[in-house]
Amino acid sequence: MMQNTTNTYFELSWSILSTIGMITSFIGVMVCGIIGFSAISLVPIIVSAACAIANGLCYYASYSNYSTNHRVVAGAFADITWLIQEVGLSFYSYQILYRVLSGKQKKVFLTLFWLLVCSITAVRVTILIHRAIDVSHNSLALQHTIDHLHVAYFTMIALTECLCSYFLIRTFHRASTSSSVLTSTSSNIFKRLSRSAEIRLATLAPIGVCRAITYSFQRDPQEATDTVGELDRFMYSLECLFPIVMIVDLLASRLPNRGSATQMRVPATMHHQGIDRDTAMEFQKRQSQHREHFLRLGPLREIRSNEPV
Repeated sequence: MMQNTTNTYFELSWSILSTIGMITSFIGVMVCGIIGFSAISLVPIIVSAACAIANGLCYYASYSNYSTNHRVVAGAFADITWLIQEVGLSFYSYQILYRVLSGKQKKVFLTLFWLLVCSITAVRVTILIHRAIDVSHNSLALQHTIDHLHVAYFTMIALTECLCSYFLIRTFHRASTSSSVLTSTSSNIFKRLSRSAEIRLATLAPIGVCRAITYSFQRDPQEATDTVGELDRFMYSLECLFPIVMIVDLLASRLPNRGSATQMRVPATMHHQGIDRDTAMEFQKRQSQHREHFLRLGPLREIRSNEPV
């Protein structure tokens, strides 16, 4: 596995990918300073930090001339942080679904989700062991087995994200169409979250599938020496950049909705329906308070409180 090369760190793509993860994690921290820290807002920070560490350790383990023991340890930690990065992307959807699902749906989702996560973890640990053996013997004897394990690994990651996206789209679509207690503001928040789930379904899952395909056809898994290798590196770069989509989604869920004009027309509409002005103004006041309460607490609590029974 070791590549005896004189290339410096920033001459290789791993350094750029590590830098992307480091900068994205800093951006995530700054955004959390604006919207507040929560379980869901920590996902892009943790995922990006894991990306930065994993790619940095990859250079140490595979492209350096340090001692074998040091490279084995670095390779093991790189595999662990890659697991955190790649599986952690699905926990953004998980945080939402854990709060909005209930009953049989929640049990089915949690069972399937954790079954896939445990399977992915087992495969990654197996990759870690095989890679450590290769590094310790300074060979690529087990690389073929590692390639096949990566195919299963990336396929299960794609299935996990597809599972989360399916339940997100199904839940938010049903809530936005059937709940009669939601205001126009929170309804639009539902639509934004639903569209965000569709984006994840349309981008992250195919990235995992493409990685499962391209990784197995590479001539050298450590170097992008052909078109397939370059395509695999491109797909992984998109994966490293994906936490930015999550950060944008977090910011978008806190944006004031353009519903002010609708709210201002409510009292006049009520007046024509025979409702007195004081009642109409009280309704408008409560609606405004509801909007401020929604923006202050964020979408997850509001979704749960307004979930249709």
